[in-house]
Amino acid sequence: MTEPISSSNPFLESYHTPHHTHPFDRIRTEHYEPAFREGMERQNREVAAIIGNHEAPTFRNTIVALERSGELLDRVCQVFFNLMEAESNDDMQQLAQEISPVLAEHSNNISLNKQLFARVKAVYEQEADTLKGEDRELLQKTYDSFVRSGANLEGEAKEEYRRLSMELSRLTVQFAQNTLKEMSNFRLVVTDEAQLAGLPESAVEAAAQTAREKGLAGWVFTLQAPSYRPFMTYCADQELRRQMYMAYMTQCTHGDAYDNREIVPAIVNTRMKLAQLLGYETYADYVLKKRMAENSANVYKLLNELIEAYRPTAEAECAEIRALAERMEGKDFEVMPWDWGYYSEKLKNEKYSIDQELLRPYFELDNVIAGVFGLATRLYGITFRENKDIPVFHPDVKAYEVYDNDGSYLAVLYADFHPRESKQSGAWMTSFKDQWMEDDGTNSRPHISITTNFTKPTPNKPALLTLEEVETFLHEFGHALHGMFANTRYASMSGTSVYRDFVELPSQIMENFAIEKEFLHTFARHYQTGELLPDEYVERIIRASNFNVAYACLRQVSFGLLDMAWYTRHEDFDGDVRAYEQEAWAKAQLLPVVPGTCMSVQFSHIMDGGYSAGYYSYKWAEVLDADAFSVFKQKGIFNREVAASFREQILSKGGTEHPMVLYRRFRGQEPTIEALLRRNGIITGDK
Repeated sequence: MTEPISSSNPFLESYHTPHHTHPFDRIRTEHYEPAFREGMERQNREVAAIIGNHEAPTFRNTIVALERSGELLDRVCQVFFNLMEAESNDDMQQLAQEISPVLAEHSNNISLNKQLFARVKAVYEQEADTLKGEDRELLQKTYDSFVRSGANLEGEAKEEYRRLSMELSRLTVQFAQNTLKEMSNFRLVVTDEAQLAGLPESAVEAAAQTAREKGLAGWVFTLQAPSYRPFMTYCADQELRRQMYMAYMTQCTHGDAYDNREIVPAIVNTRMKLAQLLGYETYADYVLKKRMAENSANVYKLLNELIEAYRPTAEAECAEIRALAERMEGKDFEVMPWDWGYYSEKLKNEKYSIDQELLRPYFELDNVIAGVFGLATRLYGITFRENKDIPVFHPDVKAYEVYDNDGSYLAVLYADFHPRESKQSGAWMTSFKDQWMEDDGTNSRPHISITTNFTKPTPNKPALLTLEEVETFLHEFGHALHGMFANTRYASMSGTSVYRDFVELPSQIMENFAIEKEFLHTFARHYQTGELLPDEYVERIIRASNFNVAYACLRQVSFGLLDMAWYTRHEDFDGDVRAYEQEAWAKAQLLPVVPGTCMSVQFSHIMDGGYSAGYYSYKWAEVLDADAFSVFKQKGIFNREVAASFREQILSKGGTEHPMVLYRRFRGQEPTIEALLRRNGIITGDK
């Protein structure tokens, strides 16, 4: 029985908060379902009004009216599904399983509505050639969305589309919940201090704190990145490294309630059938129709070019690691995947006298925040002001008001930095409110969020980040700039609402600053002494920046190959997920295959995270960002004119034009792989 709508439900009231931000301090789990249902009912009435309009279909009374519909439902969805990743609980997860198919059915009822599509189609046929700019893009996007959501299907095919889309919704929610539970449930408890040999003080302190939080003696290590990564990099106990690696790489394979080995084929097969219903041979064909890459042949061309260019260097890198390991452990020693991080760090330190722990004291989180925000000020003139009156969804979260270079309000930025059991692993940017223009010309500004899993403070130390975490911060902040600078008429095209293989350009271009001396010297100071990061350390960072770069490239390529293998299928998969995975990425693998391990069952990006048939995007965008950042390098990394052009031509435009048009306008040419190869040292000089 549906719960009656409460007058105290914050979703159903006007927001009396700064910038109309969500009242997270008042939102409770019991508020979601009635708000979801009221949101669907309101949108149904809005759609019925569009269909029942006796006037002839026009862009304004049909396309714009549809764009503006569902405001309440959108608000509830943005809060609920964002918090499902950042601050989940068992009740929310249960509701997600129940409400996701209902939401899918609601969406289908709109996209498969014959009368509504007839009006959309009429506008498309009558006005497509007369509309200009964003209006034309919105019309094209709306029409394509209906067609790609089954509007042209008839009879049994239409009902099959409904069934499959609802099933896919259920499966992806289950996949995500299983991966969160598996990661949260694991802990490695160490009670023998001798087994901590090699681990830095920061990792030991963090493990002791985790043990105290869980009421356990000794030290507790988890699969969350701030615990797992230093453990695999520094722990001298090979057996413990093996245990941690196997725990990580066998998640969701244990034959229990969280096993994803049957869910993966179900997701893959369902997506394939949906694509085939719509006239495509494979799901990749369907996805890539709306990507810069355009088709799977172009994706494989990029991946194979990268393998050809990087594999010789990657093999040489592996040989160096093996030689070091044999020198340390004996001639017959075989480097296994759980050894890679440990011996890589040894070699890196031997070659460059640099490691993450040496740098960590210079990257205190508050200083890094000031440095990253300061970079945005140097480039774009924007400023950040923490506002503690803005409600947040967890005490760890900070909320900032962002002001433009003319002093006007630009956006709200939420920053959620540290891991917790209620939070998914990884790092991401999302939006709690998109940007759009009201009919009266008011620019409704966005509320953006960045979420990470950075090293936590301990009783003895503040949060001290690794250089890799600084790069991750810059990456997600680049996405945030894309969202905050949004300046389009329609919400569905603002900010990061762009082709998936273009969305990583604004984020990856920001990573380049992590090894720029001019930037590092704006904030990197020792948290105790205040000493600026020494020039010598900066030089070591720069020299080490391409350490194992080819191995890292092939690792990313292997993920791209795995993704494409799953989504270029044209027949149902009913085989062994592990065996299929090993065959799919074999030509990009450099280390021994470990029986029992499986990536697909925990690969959220391609199963439930929006990168299905799109993981190649990271390497595609890396080609773009290497080429684009060369402009900053030529004219100065803080050059305001270059930054202004990047903001105007890329960051503010959202999905209002084809991304290659935007890129050419900024760069003056199409990108080539050469800039990436040069940045990585794969080619040098005139070669």
